[in-house]
Amino acid sequence: MAKKVKKVTPLMKQYNAIKVKYPDALLLFRVGDFYETFGEDAIKASKILDIILTKRSAGSESEIELAGFPHHSLNTYLPKLVKAGERVAICDQLEDPKLTKNIVKRGVTELVTPGVALNDDILHSKTNNFLAAVYFPSTSSASQSNGTVFNSVGVSFLDVSTGEYFISQGNSEYVDKLLQNFRPSEVLVSKPNRKKYNEAFGSDFHAFYLEDWVFQDDYANETLLKQFNTKSLKGFGIEDLYEGIVASGAILHYLGETQHHKLQHITSIQRLTKGEHVWMDRFTIKNLELYQSYNQNAVTLVDVIDKTISPMGGRLLKRWLALPLVSMSQINQRHDVVEYVKSDPVMLGEFQQQLKQIGDIERLISKVATVKISPREVIQLKNALEAIVPIKAFALTTKNKALQQLGEQMDSCEELRTRIKATLNEEAPVNILKGNTISSDFSSELKELRGLSASGKSYLDKMLERECERTGITSLKIASNNVYGYYIEVRHTHKDKVPEEWIRKQTLVSAERYITEELKEYETKILGAEERISLIEQQLFAELVSWIINFIQPVQKNSTLIAQLDCLTGFAQLAIENNYTRPILTEGYELDIKNGRHPVIEKQLPHGEPYIANDVYLDRVKQQIIMITGPNMSGKSAILRQTALIVLLAQMGSFVPAELATIGLTDKIFTRVGASDNISMGESTFMVEMNETASILNNISDRSLVLLDEIGRGTSTYDGISIAWAISEYLHEHPSKAKTLFATHYHELNEMSETFDRIKNFNVSVKELKNNVLFLRKLVPGGSNHSFGIHVAKMAGMPQQVIHRANKILVQLEKSHSTEELTDKVKTLNDEMQLSFFNLDDPLLEQIKEEIVNIDIDTLTPVEALMKLNEIKRMLLKKKRA
Repeated sequence: MAKKVKKVTPLMKQYNAIKVKYPDALLLFRVGDFYETFGEDAIKASKILDIILTKRSAGSESEIELAGFPHHSLNTYLPKLVKAGERVAICDQLEDPKLTKNIVKRGVTELVTPGVALNDDILHSKTNNFLAAVYFPSTSSASQSNGTVFNSVGVSFLDVSTGEYFISQGNSEYVDKLLQNFRPSEVLVSKPNRKKYNEAFGSDFHAFYLEDWVFQDDYANETLLKQFNTKSLKGFGIEDLYEGIVASGAILHYLGETQHHKLQHITSIQRLTKGEHVWMDRFTIKNLELYQSYNQNAVTLVDVIDKTISPMGGRLLKRWLALPLVSMSQINQRHDVVEYVKSDPVMLGEFQQQLKQIGDIERLISKVATVKISPREVIQLKNALEAIVPIKAFALTTKNKALQQLGEQMDSCEELRTRIKATLNEEAPVNILKGNTISSDFSSELKELRGLSASGKSYLDKMLERECERTGITSLKIASNNVYGYYIEVRHTHKDKVPEEWIRKQTLVSAERYITEELKEYETKILGAEERISLIEQQLFAELVSWIINFIQPVQKNSTLIAQLDCLTGFAQLAIENNYTRPILTEGYELDIKNGRHPVIEKQLPHGEPYIANDVYLDRVKQQIIMITGPNMSGKSAILRQTALIVLLAQMGSFVPAELATIGLTDKIFTRVGASDNISMGESTFMVEMNETASILNNISDRSLVLLDEIGRGTSTYDGISIAWAISEYLHEHPSKAKTLFATHYHELNEMSETFDRIKNFNVSVKELKNNVLFLRKLVPGGSNHSFGIHVAKMAGMPQQVIHRANKILVQLEKSHSTEELTDKVKTLNDEMQLSFFNLDDPLLEQIKEEIVNIDIDTLTPVEALMKLNEIKRMLLKKKRA
């Protein structure tokens, strides 16, 4: 028996033909006044958008799931789909349904993806929306010593909404740092490199996999040359970045694939060079909570320091935070501007007042290039450029060289402003079809047609007055609707007075509607004028937008300069509001902070409660490593973080929360703060901790700042102490002598200061009261030997029974781990080994015997005894397993 062929309607046949071209996208298919989704797309859309899922042709052979929404609600529903990680293909009707007897032509007009969006409802004003591409060359090798690190990887970032375009390459650790900093919404990878990408970068970002042929060097090079209309990439200083060029070319290819062909706002590409900025690995970026936190709704550093006014300034601030400077001259130039503006509140107020008028000119000019700008947005662009004129003039009158240079580089764009002002009405609408967009003075024909249209009201009033008088019907009314056009309405009580030449068009419950020859002539004349007005307005507006494209580069330049000014005036405002001071940057190695404060925590304190400030001093000669002990909740982690944040703020150009800060230029900041399981990757807290710490030890430099918090706590006490001791010793003996803050629960590590001359002990002090403890949060010299963990448990509301039992156990444990008992254990073991092993030939036992015989019991410290016992235990266990 032959299988029945499923019937497919012409509409669904058209849908299927389009859908097969976009298998990875959710297809919004325009049908009349609705965007419809079908099949799997409909099921997915109904869940994401919370709209009703129905069935088309329910019960028939062609039954299929259906979900849709009105076309005018696209800007409401599209952002929800994209934010859910969907790639959305928008399929529109390409012809007027009234003008064809066949099925309406349809086609995809835009493919919106998480990384390719121009819709204001999808974008965040102060956050870039980067599309990234990562390229692994076929010859790229990987080392396995500390995770998978690929030695040669290309990367590129593009925000299509602003035209900002970046390129770089390096090993996968460097590329990972860039990915963490730029936080792309979407990453493009070749399909064969899916495994490499996941090994190197995990699943932090939404990835989309392209065919391998897209990632070809000659194709990429040709694509970039065509975009920039040049014969070489030397002018951008990127000609040697072979892997980076391939990644950059893949991005431009993808834009073409997503129907984004108008890209004249992408005018240049900027090289990111390793070594030009402070190095922070992914762990440090997360640990310091620069722009996001492990905790939901937590306040991050950028939340506190962002005093920018313009969207461009807000986006640039995040980039400055991600890429702090290591150039002394550039840092000082920023500090000079901040100091100058801070000293003159009137000047600061003037700049801020004008910045409020500017808006997002960077994205507005991108909308010009992509021909997605509305008449009202063109007026906004003109107003923004007018606000730049006084900023330019004001900057030129200052006595600060950097501000003067900003003013000199700003372009007044007088010709552009004049043309927009002459062409558009100041109250131009959002939609060109709403009319009254073009100024009547700009077009004589438009002025004449508008005069005709405007006189129509007067003409109708006169006609109404004349017909009332002629017919004797005083309640006559002339109106119009979309179905019948213009008509005269007569109530039923007067219909016997209607002249014979009037033609009845519609009967209502209480009235009749008529038309006349005069009214039909008037309608043809007026409607023709209105249609002509609309066409002229659309044509003139299109010509204006096309002309504005010539000014993309000067407007983009203005945008960059305004963003810089906005960041620097924001730093001045931040310093005024929070009593920040100018740091002193030096070429030396010392870090000297007087009364430093944590910029985020101090803003979260209850009103009136002062922040307890602390001093920190580090150098490479006398005090390289500070070992910080102290109770839980005493503020050890806060001191570590605030030290890093003060250095970070200083080198991005901001003033800092401290009374005084002398900072030797820092090139790398490493932190290991807090625990973070990576269960999805099969890694425990301790494994994550060791990976992060290994990364630090393998990458330190002589200008590094290292912050370690509770290293080794994820394993047994003996193991933890041993590891923490060995790490501290390694940092002390390493030629780089990296400046280090090490917060620990292991009070035994205080013993290190007796052996290692550049390790100093400090503790976060507490005051013991009767049955209570007062946390003073002050860093003072000397070690601490009490953690007050049980007291913290009591504060957390632990049942009294548990607290009482814990105290008893603590007493017993402290007795059993006294110095005397530990040394007695070693002495006993020493004696036993001498009795048992003298006549044995086993090399291991001989080795253990030598270890114990050579121990000097009289000088043995508790921690050394613990480590020695643990070492011998491991040797014996290894022997037993063998």
